[in-house]
Amino acid sequence: MKIKSKVIFSIFFTLMAFTFSVHAQTNKGGIDADMLKAIKQSYKETPETKALQNAIIGNDINKLAQNRSNTNNDTYFSNRVNSKGITDQKSSGRCWLFTGMNVLRAKVIAKHHLGEFQFSLNYSFFWDQLEKSNLFLQAIIDTRSKPVDDKTVEWLFKNPIGDGGQFTGVLNLVTKYGAVPQDIMPETNSSNNTSRMTYLLSLKLKEFGLQLREMGGKNAKNEDLLKKKIEMLGVIYRILVLNLGEPPAEFTWTQKDASGKPVATKKYSPLSFYNEFVDVDMSNYIMLMNDPTRDYNKVYEIEYDRHVYDGHNWKYLNLSIDDIKQMAIASIKDSTMMYFSCDVGKFLNRETGFLDINNYDYASLMGTTFNMDKKQRIQTFASGSSHAMTLCAVDLDENNKPKKWMVENSWGASYGHKGFLIMTDEWFNEYMFRLVVDKKYIPENIQKLLEQKPVLLPPWDPMFAAEE
Repeated sequence: MKIKSKVIFSIFFTLMAFTFSVHAQTNKGGIDADMLKAIKQSYKETPETKALQNAIIGNDINKLAQNRSNTNNDTYFSNRVNSKGITDQKSSGRCWLFTGMNVLRAKVIAKHHLGEFQFSLNYSFFWDQLEKSNLFLQAIIDTRSKPVDDKTVEWLFKNPIGDGGQFTGVLNLVTKYGAVPQDIMPETNSSNNTSRMTYLLSLKLKEFGLQLREMGGKNAKNEDLLKKKIEMLGVIYRILVLNLGEPPAEFTWTQKDASGKPVATKKYSPLSFYNEFVDVDMSNYIMLMNDPTRDYNKVYEIEYDRHVYDGHNWKYLNLSIDDIKQMAIASIKDSTMMYFSCDVGKFLNRETGFLDINNYDYASLMGTTFNMDKKQRIQTFASGSSHAMTLCAVDLDENNKPKKWMVENSWGASYGHKGFLIMTDEWFNEYMFRLVVDKKYIPENIQKLLEQKPVLLPPWDPMFAAEE
């Protein structure tokens, strides 16, 4: 009898606990039975919704949402900078490097009357990966006194290395290491397909980072930490050489004219080649940003957002979209391409290469609206710069107002419009984020804004993911 009573009481208390638990969950915002009933009743199945369901379940949403009445396919541009040869970053996140070097490539081709010339992106990528490795290791040394769950230390271990980046990396790399033609250090499987090499480098760097922190915890001297770091970078260098080849200290190269006729054969170092053929003052390039979540006409700097430890942090001037457009137009009219980045995946028609906010009508298909503006999309992580390309053309109306823009992409000549993407001015307003322009195209009143002390921002800010 006592055993029966215990069982009954046990069941009773279990049921009471379950009931309390369910009630508590409801009070905390859970979906209870009444709420679920109301939610389900809000959906009314009709022949139309059934047809939509059948269509969406078996098809690509973009195919169904494509706005067939939007026939914008005009490829004429009133102002365009000529280029020769579309590049292809393959399965890598090096769009920032391709874009930056393509800006310089256009200058080299025009200045020296070359044919289809390309820089070795593999050469620059090698040094980028070594420098990023050093940046991580040195930052771990510098923060060794902080706890492992410190926000900066945590960010470093989450982001030890990657193949993404932005224009500051191009500036730092070419001024320190120079450049070489593509045929001197061609692409490899690992440079074209970076994910496995990046994974292995990341894994090794994290291991090294823990070792350095352990040494720091035992009060190791700075010279011992430096010696250990150099030893670790030797391991990284070996991995890079095995995957990418070893960068040349000097090389012999034959310059050819536009018809392919040899002009001169000389021996170069990467820096002497860069100085002779590029000869560009990289300090004149200024990054502009259109970020409506922050005050315009202010300079911002991103901590730890650089490619070279002894180089420059990412610094930019935040401006209105109309100010940026005027500088972009001035640069294109003067036959000068620009580094440009945007949220490329939004409203992109991959078959035609057109970026147009009217390409897809998701609202009609889903029976609701999507009304966030640019500021709200940034604040909620719904939009941000994801890809860099080379801005090379603008189509102006009779009032000198832009109707559309064109960029040279690095996804191969068969993608989009013969390797280019074309965007409407409305799309430009909503999804363009960064532009790098020569200082000579920046009005004096805006140049003065560059004299102010930058506002320092953390590297984990949502707007500052590296472009891929």
